[in-house]
Amino acid sequence: MATAAFLVRSMLGEELRLHRAAAMTSRNATLIRSAKASSVLLISGFAEPLFYLLSIGWGVGSLIGSITLTGGRQVSYLSYVAPALLASSAMSGALAETTTNFFSKLYTLRQYEMVLNTPLTPGEVAFGELGWAVVRSCLYNAAFLVVMVVADATTPVRALAMLPAAVLIGLAFGGLGMAISSFMRSWQDFEYVAGVQFALFLFSATFVPLRAYPVVLQAIVRFTPLYQGVQMLRSIALGVPSWSLLANAGYLVALTAVTMATASRRIRRLYRT
Repeated sequence: MATAAFLVRSMLGEELRLHRAAAMTSRNATLIRSAKASSVLLISGFAEPLFYLLSIGWGVGSLIGSITLTGGRQVSYLSYVAPALLASSAMSGALAETTTNFFSKLYTLRQYEMVLNTPLTPGEVAFGELGWAVVRSCLYNAAFLVVMVVADATTPVRALAMLPAAVLIGLAFGGLGMAISSFMRSWQDFEYVAGVQFALFLFSATFVPLRAYPVVLQAIVRFTPLYQGVQMLRSIALGVPSWSLLANAGYLVALTAVTMATASRRIRRLYRT
């Protein structure tokens, strides 16, 4: 997050103080703890990928058996699909907070009008919201990683290495959600966001290797953000690291910086600070 903050600061030309952004994150955490529906939100966010893991990883996996990796190594289908579901969980957890919730605060409730009367800048507000989205995403990710270890889909050491990678996915999609939401015209526009999110979930080499797709679709999938996350987590989970991990991580860091700069500018423009 500090790297993304430095890049955004360079793009915006304004000072970003992360301790101020952390105050915004803390405010959101206090509000969600006092909400009666908070436990329901956390359980539902974790349950969906878990059900997919149980039904597809074990259910469909018992029919498929194993998957052959590029180098010829074979792994169980459960081990193959679990990291991709973790990446999808990180995406969904971040987007849940930075799409409709952020849109409501930005346009309907206009909460940032009061916040920006304090020393906080638009960039710090945006990073504070992103921080909370990542915290929420991390709760899902940590619980899912425990399930992966128990199910023997990865090792405890690899699971620990996967957590910061999952955080990076949450940062990228959190920034993307905020940038997109700042341009939304109405609640109905989020139907398109949900459609694209579901398409990413299905077509990011989540359930089958990329080579199983048509050549044209392969070229498109390679440039999608969720595919970068799936590849990164799968490489770590299966113990097949490569230099492509740096490219995956660089893509997600760049996406975070660009989208957060966009979200910060939009907040400044909408509230004319």
